[in-house]
Amino acid sequence: MAFPQTSLPITRALVERKYDEPTAVQLAVLEENAVGRDMVVSAQTGSGKTVAYGLAIAPTLMGELMQFDYESDPQALIVAPTRELALQVERELAWLYQYTGARIIACVGGMDPSRERRRLDQGAHIVVGTPGRLRDHLERGALKIGDLKAVVLDEADEMLDLGFREDLEFILEATPKERRTLMFSATMPKSIAMMAKKYQRDALRIEAKGSERAHADIEYRAMRVAPNEVEHAVVNVLRLIEAPSAIVFCNTREHVRHLHATLSERGFAVVNLSGELSQSERNSALQALRDGRARVCVATDVAARGIDLPNLTLVIHADLPNDAETLQHRSGRTGRAGRKGVSVLLVPLSRRRKADMMLQTARVTPAWTGVPQADEIRKLDQQRMLQDPIITQAASEEELDLAKNVLAMKTPEEIAAALVRIYRARLPAAEDVFDPGPARNEFREPAPSRRERDRGDTGPRNFTWFKLDIGRKDNADPKWLLPMICRRGKVTKPDIGSIKITDSETRFEISNEAAERFAAAMLIAEPDDPAISLLDPSAPVPRSDIPRPKKVYEGKKEFSAKKPYEGKKSFGDKKPYEAKKKFEGGGGSYEDRPPHAAGDKPKFDRGPKDGFKKDFKPKFGGEAKREYKPKFDGEPKREYKPRVEAEPAREFTPRLESDAPKYPVARPKFKKTPAAANVGGDVPFFKSKKSAWKGKK
Repeated sequence: MAFPQTSLPITRALVERKYDEPTAVQLAVLEENAVGRDMVVSAQTGSGKTVAYGLAIAPTLMGELMQFDYESDPQALIVAPTRELALQVERELAWLYQYTGARIIACVGGMDPSRERRRLDQGAHIVVGTPGRLRDHLERGALKIGDLKAVVLDEADEMLDLGFREDLEFILEATPKERRTLMFSATMPKSIAMMAKKYQRDALRIEAKGSERAHADIEYRAMRVAPNEVEHAVVNVLRLIEAPSAIVFCNTREHVRHLHATLSERGFAVVNLSGELSQSERNSALQALRDGRARVCVATDVAARGIDLPNLTLVIHADLPNDAETLQHRSGRTGRAGRKGVSVLLVPLSRRRKADMMLQTARVTPAWTGVPQADEIRKLDQQRMLQDPIITQAASEEELDLAKNVLAMKTPEEIAAALVRIYRARLPAAEDVFDPGPARNEFREPAPSRRERDRGDTGPRNFTWFKLDIGRKDNADPKWLLPMICRRGKVTKPDIGSIKITDSETRFEISNEAAERFAAAMLIAEPDDPAISLLDPSAPVPRSDIPRPKKVYEGKKEFSAKKPYEGKKSFGDKKPYEAKKKFEGGGGSYEDRPPHAAGDKPKFDRGPKDGFKKDFKPKFGGEAKREYKPKFDGEPKREYKPRVEAEPAREFTPRLESDAPKYPVARPKFKKTPAAANVGGDVPFFKSKKSAWKGKK
């Protein structure tokens, strides 16, 4: 299928690049209903999205013209999440628009901003950059977007995940309202849909076909590996699959540095790529991979998005990805544009369940195998040596004359052995690794529980006893013994049976299927590791499959005679309840008690108006009780005059001069309120008098 009709300069570039058949996303953006419209496009990595939006914005930028103007303000703005992706987009658009006279500039962090400003002042048609650097140029006035016609957000979901939402909104708010907005992303979360609804007009939703079957050109392999042999496994995988270029992904910068040093020491041509490197160092590392000067790149997830290396055919996950989406983006560095690739996951024994769940979420079914062994790699090296161009290539006359002289001095066997040594000297040595073996739920039924084994429900025992020189006096505990046994013996938890801890040693069972592998692993031990050895068959073994004998009772248990129950419990000399309680001070029952009399527990139901103080506390003991009488007992109560309150200022009507009396009147001193000042009169402002009883003691 050929490309739809495009401008002649772009068609010429596609033909020279041998783009004969367009991808699904490229066909979708060139349909008639998509011309000139805003779009939200979701397609898998490696599906040609960069060329797709380069073709989509070409009619908007050029119209019917064949060439761009020489000097112009930016007409298209492309925003990418990472520096590497922005620089790669610049290279892709450079060959796509090479015959249109377009001037394309990249503005990314880590580069000289003054140099970028000078290039922007000279004029640019398409600007590609990261959100932070583009916003900086906008705020400084170096980037002029008055004539902008199109904005493209590449990997929009990744930019939102990295915290660029504020920068993106600032850029979109500053651009003209009549622009086209195109959003491209591998996934389409809710945040992308909300941004599209806010900043796009009647956007066309495009989901490229084939997204349900992600990375059909990628072969997934999952390899079981011991936790302390991940680096050896990486070496053997690189030696087994001799790819022109390979990427090894790690989760931390520390692991990147360590693995980079390990592979470099083994003789691999390796570079590293992480966020701690400067932009020039990162560019040099990627360029070394493109030129073939380096074969392996050890990187963090900074290289998991958008990076396209033509000869990359192998991806190794030294650390498991955090989620299925990261797995897809990492693996998407290979198997691009119809090329085949291999993605290898190194799965430690303790991470098997997480790997299964992640692969199930990503809808990937890998082939489970063990780590390649050194013998397997040596046999493969023999086959490769026979197919090496050094042997298959025809020899020149000078080389034949030299070969005759060598044959006169050495036998053919000696010459062949020297050739083998020369060939192997340029190859990194393979590592001897242990294969933990398949998990129990991979090829066989689950192991019976320990309780079933103890009851003898599983038939004959298929376990071998081992001894560990650590006992109860050394604080031996299964919580830390079990992981240590698994780590040292390269076994899993189902391979371990009963564990018996005594004062001086610990005895444990290993299944017969893993016993030989466990015994071989015990020969390699660190100086500080506790000694593990096979238990002597003549030693008394705590057989856990023999059930305990049941306790036989000779007769019923005899109980001691209880004290017979004679009757109701007597209350002794306790005085029976006769009548109502008499009060010493009150002199009668509670109902006859005077309100102000002092008893042993007075009731405070009087207030200050009756003469009682607020802080009244009766005193008991040997002191004489006091009688409290009202303060105003026998005295006439004072009559309190009602308070005088002034009317609100808004209801005051000023007196007319004609109504004023002819004789002077003694007026009280009034306080002028702000409300009275507005109407031009004086309004009385009375203060309430103090109550007559306030302050009385």
